[in-house]
Amino acid sequence: MWGPQVAPLEEAGFDTEAPRLYGRGASIDTWASQLLGEVEGPFVAVGASLGGYTALALARRAPERVPGLLLAGSPVRADPPERRAYREELIAKLRTTGVPPDVGSEVEPEELAVAQEAIRDRPDSSGVAASFGGPLLVCVGDSDEVLSVDEARSIAEGALLGSLHVFPGAGHLASVEQPSEFTGVVLEFLAQWT
Repeated sequence: MWGPQVAPLEEAGFDTEAPRLYGRGASIDTWASQLLGEVEGPFVAVGASLGGYTALALARRAPERVPGLLLAGSPVRADPPERRAYREELIAKLRTTGVPPDVGSEVEPEELAVAQEAIRDRPDSSGVAASFGGPLLVCVGDSDEVLSVDEARSIAEGALLGSLHVFPGAGHLASVEQPSEFTGVVLEFLAQWT
């Protein structure tokens, strides 16, 4: 999903890593631990949806290595009961009937189910976002069904160095739906570390 961003970022002089998160187990903290062992030195964590949850886990586990965070479509709170119930249904469907045809994912159903378990069980990261010491950019599509613009604004306003970017006409994955615009926002955000 990060293909449209990797080349422009590398052309701008940034080293990029776009790790695969699926297949890493049923805990986002485990994913973060693995990634910290795979990537050397400090890095700005950019994550969309479950990648944002992972970015928050990276910042919680090793704040000294994460000078900046960009969260796209990623609520910082734990799933409320109704969202947990939705995930339970989705996990069951993935394991019994596979990936719905309208999803269009190439990820194996069991990997998707395990990732949903990790997302369902993630801790509340509101405190991580609020106390994060570096710049934190919250990106959201104005039609995102997972993270509302109001909630995204609240996350940004509650952070020490928070800011907000809203993508008009985008849904949950602005990075995929509006790749050029998203890349421009990422490049502008990363410019403070050049």
